[in-house]
Amino acid sequence: MLKWFKKFGKKNEKEVQEEKIIENKEELTENQIEKLIEDEVEEQIVELEKEDQVEEVQEKVEETQEELDNLETELMEEELETEETEEVEKEVEELSLNKGIEKNEGALVEETKIEEERTKKKPNFFEKLMGGLTKTRNDISNKIDGILKSYKKIDEELFDDLEEVLVTADVGVNTTMKLIDRLRDRVKEEKVSEPEKVKELLKDEIKKLMLESVSDNELKVEPSPALILVVGVNGVGKTTTIGKLSNNFKNQGKKILIAAGDTFRAAAIEQLEEWGNRAGVEVISHIEGADPAAVIYDGIHAAKARKTDILICDTAGRLHNKSNLMNELNKIFRIVEREYGDATKEVLLVLDATTGQNAINQAKVFKEVANITGVALTKLDGTAKGGVVIALQAELGLPVKLVGVGEGINDLQPFNPDDFIDAIIQ
Repeated sequence: MLKWFKKFGKKNEKEVQEEKIIENKEELTENQIEKLIEDEVEEQIVELEKEDQVEEVQEKVEETQEELDNLETELMEEELETEETEEVEKEVEELSLNKGIEKNEGALVEETKIEEERTKKKPNFFEKLMGGLTKTRNDISNKIDGILKSYKKIDEELFDDLEEVLVTADVGVNTTMKLIDRLRDRVKEEKVSEPEKVKELLKDEIKKLMLESVSDNELKVEPSPALILVVGVNGVGKTTTIGKLSNNFKNQGKKILIAAGDTFRAAAIEQLEEWGNRAGVEVISHIEGADPAAVIYDGIHAAKARKTDILICDTAGRLHNKSNLMNELNKIFRIVEREYGDATKEVLLVLDATTGQNAINQAKVFKEVANITGVALTKLDGTAKGGVVIALQAELGLPVKLVGVGEGINDLQPFNPDDFIDAIIQ
């Protein structure tokens, strides 16, 4: 049994060994298989890794290519943009140039418009005179036209009708008779038979008569210094005339000073100061009721100290007593001669055109008490009695130097006889 056991046991041992060998073989085989499998897996992994690397490389290449493509696209776009920018810059430059031209043209157009507006807003003297003398023109020119059209021949009745028209226009009786006599002689001399031609002859005779009586209508303010003494009754427009005259001279670049010598009329000084402010001119004044000659004295010394080009002096407008007026003006004249003897002098009489023949009477009085060198005729735009201008020059020999044809500060203008006649008789 033991032997058997041993034998069996040996056998079993052998078998066990064989089994072990087989197992080893199997194990080896399994190891080999595992090894093979591992190798294969590694190879596959390597392959996969290679494939992944390739893919990565490919991806990188693709990405790089894409970047290159994008870069190339950007470069192309930049080139296009550069070209477009250059084109745009050229267009902008051209547009700017054109815009500049258009702007310049626009500026010229705008300046032209402004100038046209300025011209519209600021008509010349003749246009203002035409507008201001509408009432006088209607009263004289239209009536003359009506008379001449109603006659088929020139006779004495026609002259009588013309005479009536001139007298009612405040040309004055003496001046009218002189004009009609000269017109009658002219018609005979030139053998005029058509009534329509009489109007031109009448205009010509009026001009001649005015120029024969007064050779110069210019206001004398040269050489400087100059002094303008303004006289006239209350209410004729002395204060506004001084203000407008100051503004005119100031616009010509002259240095102006005003002396408020009308110390008797209530609020006269305040009104003159207001006009001085509007014109940008200083006013020398005293208290109300002060001696007018004292104000003129201070004005002269202020003008000397400030080297003023023109001193404009207002005076009291009292006319109820000729003796008092004469005394007052004579005192002022003595001071002017003593303190400002070297100045260019004008004595300017201000008259209201709307008063007609009353203005002629005032002029006669002032001419007796003062050496009147010229007349400023105000409110000519508000009257049909503009014929008074003709009487002032032809009958009294007083040159009309200034006319007011509106209420504005620029509406006081130098007088031109030719323009005046052309404006009232058309």
